Amino acid sequence: MQGNVVLITGSTDGIGKLVAMEMAKMNATVIIHGRDEKRGKQVLSEIKKTTGNDRLDFALADLSSQSQIVRLADHVCRTYHRLDILINNAGVFRKKKYLTEDGYELTFAVNHLAPFLLTGLLLDLLMDSSIGRIVNVSSMTHASTIDFENLHGEKSFSGTEAYALSKLCNLLFTYELADKLKGNSTTVNALHPGVIDTKLLREGWGGIGNPIEEGADNVLYLANDKSLEKVTGKYFVHKKESNSSEISYSPEARKRLWEESERMTGFDYESIVE
Repeated sequence: MQGNVVLITGSTDGIGKLVAMEMAKMNATVIIHGRDEKRGKQVLSEIKKTTGNDRLDFALADLSSQSQIVRLADHVCRTYHRLDILINNAGVFRKKKYLTEDGYELTFAVNHLAPFLLTGLLLDLLMDSSIGRIVNVSSMTHASTIDFENLHGEKSFSGTEAYALSKLCNLLFTYELADKLKGNSTTVNALHPGVIDTKLLREGWGGIGNPIEEGADNVLYLANDKSLEKVTGKYFVHKKESNSSEISYSPEARKRLWEESERMTGFDYESIVE
């Protein structure tokens, strides 16, 4: 891990913060991301003090805003000549429907469109790495169906259903991107981190989950384990390959979501991966 450049979205709290801490202990160059500058600088200072690693950076962006995602990617591209690991960890749960400044339902925008756009903007840097890895944090609560006419709650809205939809989209994106990257050394995999005691879990389902360390350990496995160097397009639960819902393997659903996502973000992957 020493010398590797790692970007972890949503890393000023919860699983992301602990993953950033562990990566810093391994002497990686760690780019911490958050939407609160004061909080981000506090976490940066904490990680530096704890690990002694001063190869740390903070990238500010609200992932509900596509213009801020573009600025985040620009910062990374201007600062680093390659990106070895991208962990799309940030996620939200909202009980009520909110629209972003771009006009999209917030949960769908942050949990799916943000990693779709950010990954595309950083893909050249990832492909310049000899070990490029993309890790998408999904969930075992991902949906088993997808209604393309209700991606933004146009017909009906439920917080739990919107979250489940976004986590299904993480898988559809993972599998489709893995296919598009065939023949390239860059890999992309997804995981369920566990039922972890995070703010998101308490907001959505109440109660207390398993320790943060369990979730971070599962993420670190996908990001760092040497046995996965050539593994791509898979879904992991408790460090084991697992089957996701049947719809997540549908070529038609994958293709349509990809096309819709390119339209919504205005980003075309074609020149990079095809």
